[in-house]
Amino acid sequence: MATIAVPTPLPSPAADAESLRNAVQGWGTDEKALVEILGRRTAAQRAEIRRAYASLYKESLLTRLHGELSGHFQKAMVLLATEPAERDAKLAREALGRRGDDRDAWVLIEAACAATPDHLLAVRRAYRSLHGSSLEEDVAACPAFQEPLRKLLVSLVRSYRCAEGSVDMAVAKQEAAQLAEAIRRKKQPHGGEVVRIVSTRSKPQLAATFRCYKEQHGSDIEEDMKQYSSSQFARMLKIAVWCLTSPEKHFAEVIRYSILGLGTDEDALTRAIVSRADIDMKRIKQEYRVRFKTTVTDDVVGDTSGYYMDILLALVGKE
Repeated sequence: MATIAVPTPLPSPAADAESLRNAVQGWGTDEKALVEILGRRTAAQRAEIRRAYASLYKESLLTRLHGELSGHFQKAMVLLATEPAERDAKLAREALGRRGDDRDAWVLIEAACAATPDHLLAVRRAYRSLHGSSLEEDVAACPAFQEPLRKLLVSLVRSYRCAEGSVDMAVAKQEAAQLAEAIRRKKQPHGGEVVRIVSTRSKPQLAATFRCYKEQHGSDIEEDMKQYSSSQFARMLKIAVWCLTSPEKHFAEVIRYSILGLGTDEDALTRAIVSRADIDMKRIKQEYRVRFKTTVTDDVVGDTSGYYMDILLALVGKE
């Protein structure tokens, strides 16, 4: 459930493009107008505005935003104005150029698992168009990620899951037993069957498998991953399970841990809020309140400031 508060009546894309043009030229930038327009339009509406802006003014809106703004506000606005598949392709490229820690792996898992199969195909097309190589090839060649995590990430980013809702309960029970064998008895969550199941099955099929797992063993599969293995692979497998079946759990955690500690991880905070505002931010806010006994709004207000805070709050919406 999205949290974008679209105004009524909605201005035309050309009118919005003109308002944006007025906000970014002349003596100083009108950041408040940028927040009011881009923070209150859906992804489809922002795409129409980008096209209208390019047609009217013969320049890219993204280029203009990048040149006019700075800091965390700039990154948030540029990501917001970027087409979602292109945005995820760029974020994946950045993650592949870093150290390969948990938060870099999160970026790849989110693109592969937290959206629809068609979105992942669009991300792969955008990645090839932007960088001249395939996403799966670059993940496979990335020295920052070590085996067996690299094998899992490659399998996830190259997958194409069935989008239909049909479920085979016999398969669910069989694969729940295979997962338990690898995770609980052998304590080897990186086994080939685990990777195959998590990286190929449809989301409804996986949800049924994980329900069978809990019925058979009395605990959630992600709890057992944590109990029986402390490896980076097990942690990222848990994130993949969450993104595939309950993405609000993962993104609530991303927001919380981007704020906790000495200094804010603005990149993670921006990515989570910008990418999910059009999809399921309402569920994320509900999960956040239950798990952390506070609200996304309160934590954003307490840890950010200025127009950067304003755009995040516009996307988060009312609590």
